[in-house]
Amino acid sequence: MSKRIQLTAALPAAARNIVALHQTVEKAAADAGLDQRLIELVKIRASQLNGCAYCVDQHSRDARKLGESERRLYLLSAWRETDLFSEQERAALELTEAMTRLSHTQDVPDEVYQQATKVFTEEQYVAVAWAATVINAFNRLGVTSHKPLPADPK
Repeated sequence: MSKRIQLTAALPAAARNIVALHQTVEKAAADAGLDQRLIELVKIRASQLNGCAYCVDQHSRDARKLGESERRLYLLSAWRETDLFSEQERAALELTEAMTRLSHTQDVPDEVYQQATKVFTEEQYVAVAWAATVINAFNRLGVTSHKPLPADPK
């Protein structure tokens, strides 16, 4: 893989702002009563779709630290084919996929929106949608920069 300019390092003020946005969204999710593991699943799934190895690695490790099972992480890309994910998680993953694929779909289908607003409060829905938005921004920076993986922490 070719070495590229690291966009976050090249414009640290912007990087600090996106990190601050991330922290705001994380607090909103916590304040809305969302399980942090659900938010990590959102981050991982969007990162899988965007092909961001750095973010898949980071958020999989973060999810494991929060107690997420390896089995669910292994099966996340095939979540529709299992009964391992709750109704809220399924709605969050469906919303995340729709938002991540906007360049193809041009919309979040009404049924996806309706299912998400059925299982989430307004505050929770907002937090999930913002979490998907922020991780998509991070993915675009990481993929464009070919952000290298950190050393294996073992």
